[in-house]
Amino acid sequence: MSSDIVWQTMKITRAEQEQLKGHRSFCLWLTGLSSAGKSTLANAIQQELHWKNWHTYLLDGDNVRHGLNGDLGFSAKDRKENVRRVAEVANLLVDAGVIAITALISPFEEDRKMARACFAPGDFIEVFVDCPIETCMARDPKGLYEKAQAGLITDFTGISSPYEEPLNPEIVVNTAEESIRESVQHILGYLREKWEWEVLKQ
Repeated sequence: MSSDIVWQTMKITRAEQEQLKGHRSFCLWLTGLSSAGKSTLANAIQQELHWKNWHTYLLDGDNVRHGLNGDLGFSAKDRKENVRRVAEVANLLVDAGVIAITALISPFEEDRKMARACFAPGDFIEVFVDCPIETCMARDPKGLYEKAQAGLITDFTGISSPYEEPLNPEIVVNTAEESIRESVQHILGYLREKWEWEVLKQ
């Protein structure tokens, strides 16, 4: 970064943004294998919060690769940059008083630690969407595991590239054993306990 770049202080603070919106802002970071249910769960969480008049934005791993991260591939270097960019955008949303929900594989522990470091303590809530790879392969709605096994897709997480399970996630949900509704309630229950949000009990 150039020494000529100086941080511009904004007149409207995050606290004022949160006060205007009527809730605390934070980032829910969903990580897990392809077909574990991250996007489905993220959409369900967003709907639940939206119905309660909470301001949210969902950064889906596939969607950001159509634009913001359209220049990135799936090498370890590109995956790291993918995570970095999403984390930076999510942090901007949090600063604007918005609840940022991310759903991307983010397979490496080091990269997820880097993402966490973008946020103030307590603002980054890691959700491990746990699901056995056998179940993910049986679901395979996009046919990606089949292509990866046939060698048509390289650097595919769980097949030709590793997935490192989170060491200390705030929340673990198992989508092979829980319904999406149960997983959503599990996550909302954590938020209620963490911040005693009465609005989430409605």
